[in-house]
Amino acid sequence: MDKEQLSDRLSDIVPIKMSTVRNTKSCRGCTPHNNKLHVYDWLHDFPELQRATKMVEVQFKNTRKGYYINSNDIDLQLGDLVAVESVPGHDIGTVTLTGKLVELQMKKNNYREDVNGGVKRVYRIARATDLEKYEQAKAREQPTMIRARQIAEDLGLQMKIGDVEYQGDGNKAIFYYIADDRVDFRQLIKVLAGEFRVKIEMKQIGARQEAGRIGGIGPCGREMCCSKWMSSFVSVSTSAARCQDISINPQKLAGQCGKLKCCMNYEVDAYVEAQRSMPSREIVLETKDSDYFHFKSDIFAGVMTYSTDKYNAANLQTITRERVFDIIAMNRKGKKPLTLLSEADAGAEKEASFAGDLLDGQSINRFDESRKNQSRKRRKPRRRGPDNSSGNNNPRNNDPSGENNA
Repeated sequence: MDKEQLSDRLSDIVPIKMSTVRNTKSCRGCTPHNNKLHVYDWLHDFPELQRATKMVEVQFKNTRKGYYINSNDIDLQLGDLVAVESVPGHDIGTVTLTGKLVELQMKKNNYREDVNGGVKRVYRIARATDLEKYEQAKAREQPTMIRARQIAEDLGLQMKIGDVEYQGDGNKAIFYYIADDRVDFRQLIKVLAGEFRVKIEMKQIGARQEAGRIGGIGPCGREMCCSKWMSSFVSVSTSAARCQDISINPQKLAGQCGKLKCCMNYEVDAYVEAQRSMPSREIVLETKDSDYFHFKSDIFAGVMTYSTDKYNAANLQTITRERVFDIIAMNRKGKKPLTLLSEADAGAEKEASFAGDLLDGQSINRFDESRKNQSRKRRKPRRRGPDNSSGNNNPRNNDPSGENNA
Protein backbone atom coordinates (compact mmCIF):
# COMPACT_ATOMS: atom_id res chain seq x y z
CA MET A 1 0.00 0.00 0.00
CA ASP A 2 1.55 3.33 -1.08
CA LYS A 3 1.39 6.64 0.83
CA GLU A 4 -1.59 8.01 -1.13
CA GLN A 5 -3.70 4.94 -0.42
CA LEU A 6 -2.64 5.02 3.21
CA SER A 7 -3.63 8.69 3.57
CA ASP A 8 -6.99 8.03 1.95
CA ARG A 9 -7.49 5.09 4.31
CA LEU A 10 -6.70 7.23 7.37
CA SER A 11 -8.96 10.04 6.17
CA ASP A 12 -11.81 7.55 6.04
CA ILE A 13 -11.07 6.11 9.49
CA VAL A 14 -10.44 9.24 11.56
CA PRO A 15 -13.85 10.95 11.02
CA ILE A 16 -15.57 7.69 11.87
CA LYS A 17 -13.64 7.45 15.12
CA MET A 18 -14.44 11.03 16.11
CA SER A 19 -18.11 10.67 15.27
CA THR A 20 -18.22 7.43 17.25
CA VAL A 21 -16.83 9.20 20.31
CA ARG A 22 -19.37 11.99 19.92
CA ASN A 23 -22.30 9.61 19.50
CA THR A 24 -21.49 7.43 22.51
CA LYS A 25 -23.34 9.91 24.74
CA SER A 26 -26.82 9.17 25.90
CA CYS A 27 -29.86 10.43 24.07
CA ARG A 28 -31.70 13.48 25.36
CA GLY A 29 -34.26 11.48 27.25
CA CYS A 30 -32.25 8.50 28.47
CA THR A 31 -30.32 8.13 31.70
CA PRO A 32 -26.63 9.04 31.24
CA HIS A 33 -24.16 6.69 32.94
CA ASN A 34 -26.94 5.09 35.00
CA ASN A 35 -27.19 8.31 37.00
CA LYS A 36 -29.62 8.22 39.91
CA LEU A 37 -29.99 12.03 39.84
CA HIS A 38 -30.97 12.09 36.19
CA VAL A 39 -34.09 14.04 35.23
CA TYR A 40 -35.93 12.87 32.14
CA ASP A 41 -35.86 15.68 29.58
CA TRP A 42 -39.39 15.37 28.24
CA LEU A 43 -39.00 18.71 26.39
CA HIS A 44 -36.01 17.62 24.29
CA ASP A 45 -38.13 17.50 21.10
CA PHE A 46 -38.93 21.23 21.31
CA PRO A 47 -36.00 23.32 19.98
CA GLU A 48 -37.59 26.61 21.06
CA LEU A 49 -37.71 25.38 24.68
CA GLN A 50 -34.09 24.23 24.50
CA ARG A 51 -33.12 27.78 23.55
CA ALA A 52 -35.31 29.34 26.25
CA THR A 53 -32.43 29.67 28.71
CA LYS A 54 -28.64 29.56 28.71
CA MET A 55 -28.46 27.80 32.07
CA VAL A 56 -27.27 24.19 32.06
CA GLU A 57 -27.13 21.54 34.77
CA VAL A 58 -23.73 19.93 35.38
CA GLN A 59 -23.11 16.98 37.66
CA PHE A 60 -19.83 16.07 39.28
CA LYS A 61 -18.81 13.03 41.31
CA ASN A 62 -21.68 11.21 43.01
CA THR A 63 -24.43 13.57 44.24
CA ARG A 64 -22.87 16.99 43.63
CA LYS A 65 -24.60 19.14 41.03
CA GLY A 66 -24.31 22.73 39.90
CA TYR A 67 -26.00 25.21 37.56
CA TYR A 68 -23.90 27.24 35.13
CA ILE A 69 -24.57 29.76 32.38
CA ASN A 70 -23.52 28.96 28.83
CA SER A 71 -22.39 32.50 28.05
CA ASN A 72 -20.26 31.41 25.08
CA ASP A 73 -23.24 29.75 23.33
CA ILE A 74 -21.48 26.40 23.09
CA ASP A 75 -23.46 23.62 21.42
CA LEU A 76 -23.85 21.42 24.49
CA GLN A 77 -25.47 18.02 24.45
CA LEU A 78 -26.45 15.61 27.15
CA GLY A 79 -23.35 13.77 28.41
CA ASP A 80 -20.74 16.32 27.29
CA LEU A 81 -17.74 16.71 29.58
CA VAL A 82 -17.26 20.43 30.16
CA ALA A 83 -14.85 22.68 32.03
CA VAL A 84 -16.75 25.05 34.32
CA GLU A 85 -15.76 27.98 36.50
CA SER A 86 -14.74 27.22 40.06
CA VAL A 87 -12.94 28.92 42.94
CA PRO A 88 -10.06 28.47 42.48
CA GLY A 89 -9.40 27.28 38.93
CA HIS A 90 -11.90 25.15 37.00
CA ASP A 91 -13.74 21.89 37.48
CA ILE A 92 -14.74 19.07 35.12
CA GLY A 93 -18.34 17.84 35.06
CA THR A 94 -20.96 16.17 32.88
CA VAL A 95 -23.88 18.02 31.30
CA THR A 96 -27.06 16.34 32.56
CA LEU A 97 -29.80 18.79 31.54
CA THR A 98 -30.34 21.74 29.18
CA GLY A 99 -33.25 23.94 28.19
CA LYS A 100 -36.38 25.01 30.03
CA LEU A 101 -36.27 22.19 32.57
CA VAL A 102 -33.08 23.63 34.05
CA GLU A 103 -35.01 26.60 35.41
CA LEU A 104 -37.58 24.28 36.95
CA GLN A 105 -34.84 22.22 38.58
CA MET A 106 -33.20 25.36 39.96
CA LYS A 107 -36.51 26.38 41.50
CA LYS A 108 -37.08 22.90 42.89
CA ASN A 109 -33.62 22.79 44.49
CA ASN A 110 -33.93 26.36 45.87
CA TYR A 111 -30.94 27.61 43.91
CA ARG A 112 -29.89 31.12 44.93
CA GLU A 113 -27.11 33.16 43.33
CA ASP A 114 -26.08 34.95 46.53
CA VAL A 115 -25.53 31.68 48.38
CA ASN A 116 -23.56 30.09 45.53
CA GLY A 117 -21.32 33.14 44.97
CA GLY A 118 -23.02 34.32 41.80
CA VAL A 119 -23.68 32.57 38.53
CA LYS A 120 -20.62 30.72 37.24
CA ARG A 121 -19.84 30.10 33.59
CA VAL A 122 -19.19 27.15 31.32
CA TYR A 123 -15.72 27.67 29.88
CA ARG A 124 -15.51 25.06 27.14
CA ILE A 125 -15.93 21.42 26.26
CA ALA A 126 -13.18 19.55 28.07
CA ARG A 127 -9.97 19.20 26.11
CA ALA A 128 -7.54 16.32 26.16
CA THR A 129 -5.26 18.18 28.61
CA ASP A 130 -8.24 18.89 30.88
CA LEU A 131 -9.21 15.22 30.89
CA GLU A 132 -5.62 14.18 31.61
CA LYS A 133 -5.47 16.41 34.70
CA TYR A 134 -8.90 15.19 35.70
CA GLU A 135 -7.83 11.54 35.59
CA GLN A 136 -4.68 12.32 37.57
CA ALA A 137 -6.76 14.07 40.23
CA LYS A 138 -9.17 11.14 40.46
CA ALA A 139 -6.27 8.73 40.92
CA ARG A 140 -5.20 10.67 44.03
CA GLU A 141 -8.55 10.38 45.80
CA GLN A 142 -8.16 6.92 47.35
CA PRO A 143 -4.61 7.43 48.75
CA THR A 144 -5.64 10.86 50.03
CA MET A 145 -8.61 9.42 51.90
CA ILE A 146 -6.49 6.73 53.58
CA ARG A 147 -3.84 9.23 54.61
CA ALA A 148 -6.47 11.70 55.87
CA ARG A 149 -7.97 9.00 58.08
CA GLN A 150 -4.57 8.37 59.62
CA ILE A 151 -4.08 12.09 60.29
CA ALA A 152 -7.52 12.42 61.89
CA GLU A 153 -6.80 9.42 64.12
CA ASP A 154 -3.43 10.86 65.16
CA LEU A 155 -5.16 14.14 66.13
CA GLY A 156 -7.71 12.21 68.21
CA LEU A 157 -10.74 13.48 66.30
CA GLN A 158 -13.98 11.49 66.65
CA MET A 159 -14.86 11.51 62.96
CA LYS A 160 -14.71 9.25 59.93
CA ILE A 161 -13.63 10.50 56.52
CA GLY A 162 -15.80 8.56 54.10
CA ASP A 163 -14.80 10.00 50.73
CA VAL A 164 -12.54 12.54 49.03
CA GLU A 165 -13.32 14.39 45.81
CA TYR A 166 -10.69 16.35 43.93
CA GLN A 167 -11.56 19.26 41.69
CA GLY A 168 -11.00 18.73 37.98
CA ASP A 169 -7.76 20.75 37.91
CA GLY A 170 -6.47 19.22 41.16
CA ASN A 171 -6.28 22.54 43.06
CA LYS A 172 -9.04 21.73 45.58
CA ALA A 173 -10.20 18.68 47.53
CA ILE A 174 -13.53 18.12 49.29
CA PHE A 175 -13.42 15.80 52.30
CA TYR A 176 -16.74 14.16 53.21
CA TYR A 177 -16.95 12.98 56.82
CA ILE A 178 -19.48 11.69 59.34
CA ALA A 179 -19.43 12.43 63.07
CA ASP A 180 -21.87 11.98 65.91
CA ASP A 181 -20.86 15.19 67.72
CA ARG A 182 -19.48 18.54 66.73
CA VAL A 183 -15.83 18.30 65.63
CA ASP A 184 -13.23 21.05 65.74
CA PHE A 185 -11.21 20.28 62.62
CA ARG A 186 -9.29 23.57 62.30
CA GLN A 187 -6.00 21.86 63.13
CA LEU A 188 -6.93 19.03 60.73
CA ILE A 189 -7.38 21.49 57.86
CA LYS A 190 -3.92 22.98 58.49
CA VAL A 191 -2.31 19.55 58.49
CA LEU A 192 -4.17 18.42 55.37
CA ALA A 193 -3.31 21.62 53.49
CA GLY A 194 0.36 21.19 54.34
CA GLU A 195 0.28 17.50 53.44
CA PHE A 196 -1.49 17.66 50.05
CA ARG A 197 -0.82 21.27 48.97
CA VAL A 198 -4.41 21.94 47.88
CA LYS A 199 -7.34 23.98 49.15
CA ILE A 200 -9.30 21.97 51.71
CA GLU A 201 -13.10 21.92 52.11
CA MET A 202 -14.86 19.82 54.75
CA LYS A 203 -18.47 18.61 54.29
CA GLN A 204 -20.39 16.67 56.90
CA ILE A 205 -22.80 14.00 55.66
CA GLY A 206 -25.06 11.48 57.35
CA ALA A 207 -24.75 7.71 57.56
CA ARG A 208 -27.31 7.23 54.78
CA GLN A 209 -25.47 9.63 52.48
CA GLU A 210 -22.23 7.78 53.13
CA ALA A 211 -23.84 4.44 52.27
CA GLY A 212 -25.21 5.97 49.08
CA ARG A 213 -21.77 7.22 48.05
CA ILE A 214 -20.05 3.90 48.78
CA GLY A 215 -22.80 1.64 47.38
CA GLY A 216 -23.37 -2.07 47.91
CA ILE A 217 -25.89 -4.90 47.75
CA GLY A 218 -28.86 -4.93 50.13
CA PRO A 219 -30.40 -7.94 51.90
CA CYS A 220 -32.95 -8.17 49.07
CA GLY A 221 -30.15 -9.06 46.65
CA ARG A 222 -30.38 -5.85 44.65
CA GLU A 223 -28.29 -2.69 44.63
CA MET A 224 -29.03 -0.44 47.58
CA CYS A 225 -31.75 2.13 46.93
CA CYS A 226 -29.65 4.97 48.37
CA SER A 227 -26.93 4.35 45.76
CA LYS A 228 -29.26 3.39 42.89
CA TRP A 229 -32.00 5.98 42.70
CA MET A 230 -32.73 7.74 46.02
CA SER A 231 -31.60 11.37 46.10
CA SER A 232 -33.40 12.56 49.25
CA PHE A 233 -33.71 10.68 52.51
CA VAL A 234 -36.82 10.67 54.72
CA SER A 235 -36.61 9.79 58.40
CA VAL A 236 -37.69 6.25 59.24
CA SER A 237 -39.23 5.37 62.62
CA THR A 238 -40.18 2.14 64.32
CA SER A 239 -43.86 3.06 63.93
CA ALA A 240 -43.53 2.01 60.28
CA ALA A 241 -42.56 -1.49 61.45
CA ARG A 242 -45.40 -1.64 63.97
CA CYS A 243 -47.91 -0.56 61.35
CA GLN A 244 -46.81 -3.46 59.12
CA ASP A 245 -46.71 -5.97 62.02
CA ILE A 246 -42.95 -6.44 61.65
CA SER A 247 -41.11 -7.71 64.71
CA ILE A 248 -38.97 -5.02 66.31
CA ASN A 249 -35.60 -6.67 65.77
CA PRO A 250 -32.82 -4.06 65.39
CA GLN A 251 -30.52 -6.49 63.58
CA LYS A 252 -33.11 -7.19 60.86
CA LEU A 253 -34.53 -3.67 60.61
CA ALA A 254 -31.16 -1.90 60.27
CA GLY A 255 -29.49 -1.47 56.91
CA GLN A 256 -25.80 -1.39 56.07
CA CYS A 257 -25.63 2.23 57.23
CA GLY A 258 -26.69 1.20 60.75
CA LYS A 259 -29.98 3.11 60.47
CA LEU A 260 -33.49 1.77 59.90
CA LYS A 261 -34.03 0.56 56.34
CA CYS A 262 -35.46 3.16 53.99
CA CYS A 263 -37.62 0.51 52.30
CA MET A 264 -39.77 0.28 55.44
CA ASN A 265 -41.50 3.46 54.28
CA TYR A 266 -42.48 2.07 50.88
CA GLU A 267 -45.64 0.17 51.93
CA VAL A 268 -46.69 2.17 54.99
CA ASP A 269 -49.31 4.15 53.07
CA ALA A 270 -50.89 0.94 51.73
CA TYR A 271 -51.05 -0.52 55.24
CA VAL A 272 -52.51 2.68 56.70
CA GLU A 273 -55.16 2.78 53.96
CA ALA A 274 -56.08 -0.88 54.51
CA GLN A 275 -56.11 -0.42 58.28
CA ARG A 276 -58.99 2.05 58.01
CA SER A 277 -61.36 -0.74 56.99
CA MET A 278 -60.38 -2.88 59.99
CA PRO A 279 -62.00 -2.65 63.46
CA SER A 280 -60.07 -1.23 66.37
CA ARG A 281 -57.63 -3.60 68.03
CA GLU A 282 -58.34 -2.19 71.48
CA ILE A 283 -61.93 -3.46 71.57
CA VAL A 284 -62.46 -6.63 73.63
CA LEU A 285 -64.95 -9.09 72.16
CA GLU A 286 -67.37 -10.52 74.73
CA THR A 287 -68.96 -13.94 74.27
CA LYS A 288 -70.88 -16.22 76.61
CA ASP A 289 -67.92 -18.55 77.09
CA SER A 290 -65.09 -15.96 77.46
CA ASP A 291 -63.69 -12.56 76.59
CA TYR A 292 -61.34 -12.37 73.62
CA PHE A 293 -58.43 -9.96 73.13
CA HIS A 294 -56.78 -9.03 69.87
CA PHE A 295 -53.68 -11.10 69.09
CA LYS A 296 -52.75 -10.39 65.44
CA SER A 297 -54.25 -9.26 62.14
CA ASP A 298 -53.82 -9.99 58.46
CA ILE A 299 -54.84 -6.64 57.05
CA PHE A 300 -54.92 -7.51 53.36
CA ALA A 301 -56.66 -10.86 53.94
CA GLY A 302 -59.24 -9.13 56.17
CA VAL A 303 -59.01 -11.60 59.08
CA MET A 304 -58.20 -11.10 62.77
CA THR A 305 -57.00 -13.53 65.42
CA TYR A 306 -58.17 -13.28 69.05
CA SER A 307 -56.94 -14.91 72.25
CA THR A 308 -58.59 -15.52 75.61
CA ASP A 309 -55.40 -14.29 77.32
CA LYS A 310 -54.52 -10.63 76.96
CA TYR A 311 -50.77 -11.18 76.86
CA ASN A 312 -50.31 -14.78 75.64
CA ALA A 313 -51.61 -16.98 72.84
CA ALA A 314 -54.42 -19.09 74.31
CA ASN A 315 -57.43 -20.59 72.54
CA LEU A 316 -56.75 -18.66 69.36
CA GLN A 317 -59.73 -18.01 67.09
CA THR A 318 -59.42 -16.45 63.62
CA ILE A 319 -62.47 -14.69 62.23
CA THR A 320 -63.24 -12.24 59.44
CA ARG A 321 -63.51 -8.52 60.03
CA GLU A 322 -67.20 -8.62 59.13
CA ARG A 323 -67.77 -11.06 61.99
CA VAL A 324 -65.80 -8.75 64.31
CA PHE A 325 -68.03 -5.81 63.39
CA ASP A 326 -71.12 -7.96 64.05
CA ILE A 327 -69.90 -8.99 67.51
CA ILE A 328 -69.02 -5.38 68.39
CA ALA A 329 -72.52 -4.28 67.38
CA MET A 330 -74.06 -7.08 69.50
CA ASN A 331 -71.94 -6.14 72.52
CA ARG A 332 -73.04 -2.54 72.28
CA LYS A 333 -76.65 -3.71 72.45
CA GLY A 334 -75.86 -5.79 75.52
CA LYS A 335 -75.92 -9.13 73.67
CA LYS A 336 -73.26 -11.78 73.65
CA PRO A 337 -72.87 -14.48 70.99
CA LEU A 338 -72.27 -18.05 72.03
CA THR A 339 -68.83 -18.19 70.35
CA LEU A 340 -66.72 -16.01 68.16
CA LEU A 341 -67.35 -18.17 65.13
CA SER A 342 -70.62 -17.79 63.32
CA GLU A 343 -72.73 -20.87 62.54
CA ALA A 344 -71.52 -20.92 58.95
CA ASP A 345 -67.88 -20.55 60.00
CA ALA A 346 -68.24 -23.21 62.71
CA GLY A 347 -69.77 -25.67 60.22
CA ALA A 348 -67.08 -24.98 57.67
CA GLU A 349 -64.36 -25.42 60.28
CA LYS A 350 -65.91 -28.72 61.43
CA GLU A 351 -66.07 -30.03 57.87
CA ALA A 352 -62.50 -28.97 57.24
CA SER A 353 -61.32 -30.71 60.41
CA PHE A 354 -62.93 -34.06 59.40
CA ALA A 355 -62.28 -33.82 55.68
CA GLY A 356 -58.79 -35.17 55.96
CA ASP A 357 -59.42 -37.84 58.67
CA LEU A 358 -57.70 -41.00 57.45
CA LEU A 359 -59.31 -43.19 60.15
CA ASP A 360 -62.87 -42.09 59.42
CA GLY A 361 -65.14 -45.22 59.16
CA GLN A 362 -62.39 -47.63 60.13
CA SER A 363 -62.61 -50.15 62.98
CA ILE A 364 -60.06 -50.00 65.74
CA ASN A 365 -59.66 -53.82 65.51
CA ARG A 366 -59.18 -53.88 61.73
CA PHE A 367 -55.60 -55.17 61.95
CA ASP A 368 -56.29 -58.04 64.42
CA GLU A 369 -57.77 -60.52 61.89
CA SER A 370 -54.99 -59.93 59.40
CA ARG A 371 -52.42 -60.63 62.06
CA LYS A 372 -54.11 -63.95 62.96
CA ASN A 373 -54.20 -65.02 59.33
CA GLN A 374 -50.56 -64.17 58.89
CA SER A 375 -49.60 -66.26 61.93
CA ARG A 376 -51.57 -69.26 60.55
CA LYS A 377 -50.00 -69.01 57.14
CA ARG A 378 -46.53 -68.78 58.57
CA ARG A 379 -44.48 -71.57 57.01
CA LYS A 380 -42.93 -74.29 59.10
CA PRO A 381 -39.13 -74.52 59.01
CA ARG A 382 -37.76 -77.08 56.56
CA ARG A 383 -36.26 -80.22 57.97
CA ARG A 384 -32.70 -80.88 57.03
CA GLY A 385 -32.20 -84.22 55.24
CA PRO A 386 -29.46 -86.77 55.98
CA ASP A 387 -25.89 -85.87 55.26
CA ASN A 388 -25.33 -87.09 51.69
CA SER A 389 -21.97 -85.47 51.20
CA SER A 390 -20.40 -88.89 50.56
CA GLY A 391 -21.60 -92.02 48.83
CA ASN A 392 -23.32 -92.77 45.60
CA ASN A 393 -26.07 -90.23 46.20
CA ASN A 394 -23.65 -87.40 45.56
CA PRO A 395 -24.32 -86.04 42.04
CA ARG A 396 -20.65 -85.41 41.55
CA ASN A 397 -19.92 -89.11 41.92
CA ASN A 398 -22.59 -89.99 39.34
CA ASP A 399 -21.17 -87.69 36.71
CA PRO A 400 -19.72 -89.99 34.01
CA SER A 401 -17.64 -87.28 32.41
CA GLY A 402 -15.90 -86.50 35.64
CA GLU A 403 -16.06 -82.74 34.98
CA ASN A 404 -17.80 -81.96 38.27
CA ASN A 405 -15.27 -83.83 40.38
CA ALA A 406 -13.23 -81.58 42.54
